[in-house]
Amino acid sequence: MTYTPLKPKTHLIFWTGTSLVFVALVFLFKTVLLPFVLGLSVAYLLNPLVNKLCLKGLSRSSASLLILGCFLVILLILGFLLVPALIREMAELIDNAPAYAETLTNLLKPAASRIEAFLGVSHDEAMENLVKNGSGPAVKTLNVIIKNLLAGGQAMIDALSVAVIMPIVAYFLMKDWPRMISWVHGLVPRHAEETVNALLRAIDEKLSGFVRGQITVAVILGLAYALILTIVGLKYGFLIGLGSGFLSIIPMVGSTVGLVTGIAIAWLQSGNLAFVLLIGAIFLGGQAIEGNFLTPKLIGESVGLHPLWIFFSVMAGASLLGILGMFLAVPVAAVIGVIASFLLQKYKESRYYNDLIPAPPDQPDPKPQKAAARAGRQAAKSNRKKTPKNDESPRPESKDGQQGSPDST
Repeated sequence: MTYTPLKPKTHLIFWTGTSLVFVALVFLFKTVLLPFVLGLSVAYLLNPLVNKLCLKGLSRSSASLLILGCFLVILLILGFLLVPALIREMAELIDNAPAYAETLTNLLKPAASRIEAFLGVSHDEAMENLVKNGSGPAVKTLNVIIKNLLAGGQAMIDALSVAVIMPIVAYFLMKDWPRMISWVHGLVPRHAEETVNALLRAIDEKLSGFVRGQITVAVILGLAYALILTIVGLKYGFLIGLGSGFLSIIPMVGSTVGLVTGIAIAWLQSGNLAFVLLIGAIFLGGQAIEGNFLTPKLIGESVGLHPLWIFFSVMAGASLLGILGMFLAVPVAAVIGVIASFLLQKYKESRYYNDLIPAPPDQPDPKPQKAAARAGRQAAKSNRKKTPKNDESPRPESKDGQQGSPDST
């Protein structure tokens, strides 16, 4: 059976409509998708370990259950060890925030006085303008905080649903991972199977490099910062270290935020320049270790996602879909990056990029070949018209109008 190829316009309409339906479904079910997205992320992260156990002879269901159980136990241990310290330091930071604010105000008073003198505005006038212009946003912010506190029960229910549903989703995805991959490959259009499979492999390479590389780097940096800052005696060092490690998912951002925050807290805590320099040296050393050892060893060049692109995607995802959008941001950024690179390559190979393409060096110019062939045909035609000199009698013509051979007479 033969099929007539569809027009490019038909393909464009079909795939645009499919993409719009998919995006609409994500927005429609965004309140219930978080456990499933987390389960898919955990399954993708742990699937290589399951494959290794299966090669040892263990069944896939048993291997999935064993790996997932170990992963959840590690999470629980880390939670029991880290969460109490984080809560204690956060409470202490909240209690000391007014004192820190007063200290900063005293430090900035000379500079503020010079600015007020330059602008011609007194301190009282500046405070009055601040109260007048800032009261509205402050009231709105307070209303948002109250609404969030009132919605705390719903947030607790969502957290419990994630804790219960996520492991179940992760287990079944890990157990049926090969079957799911085969099903996805079966949906690929036959005429574009090779191209789509190449794109999927490129996306998998970028995602695996990020998920299994950058997140590992962030965990190592977070634990190392938290331990070292606590040992040297920095207040809230555990909180600052873990926060810097979490933000290290976006390269350079975590170390930069940790450096600025750590130096500020160190100065407010002691006012000792040597202590401030020590805190700065810790973060600079961590950044050097990350760039020269951790990232080349664990990630290499497999990610290929620019830090600004990751930062923008995380912010955009959080703005559109909240926490769910933050988890979807990096995969979507990887997909967009691979497709954009593919389209750019096709554009450079097209006539739209370079309409004057020279002939390849291994192929001669066809114009001299055509001229030589034309001259050869003309020479052969003129030779056929000439009569041989060694035979004076004309030869009889054959049926096709050519002269016969001498043996035919």
